[in-house]
Amino acid sequence: MPALWKLLGKSEAEASRIYAVFRQDTKNDAHIHVGDIHATDPEMALMLAKEQFARRDPCVNLWVVSQSRIDATAYDDAVSFEPATDKSYRFGGSYREQQRVMRTKPRDQR
Repeated sequence: MPALWKLLGKSEAEASRIYAVFRQDTKNDAHIHVGDIHATDPEMALMLAKEQFARRDPCVNLWVVSQSRIDATAYDDAVSFEPATDKSYRFGGSYREQQRVMRTKPRDQR
């Protein structure tokens, strides 16, 4: 697996100063990526992340992760994420589209 900084075309030194910030709004929520912070070390990154991403909206947890520590799949591997069989019936998109169409029809045509 290549490092994320390689996929983004950055140097390792530059990636070590960029931290991805993840926040968790409540204990039952998942951590969500909210942005990046440029900092000299992890402690400074956490302080800046608190100021930037937790000042206005309260949260219960923040993660800061150096981009140089994140591994990612290569874009060429996207084919491996395609499902082996068609299971489009599991997705609600067709149901939502059907509901949208039904709402636009006059009541006498239903």
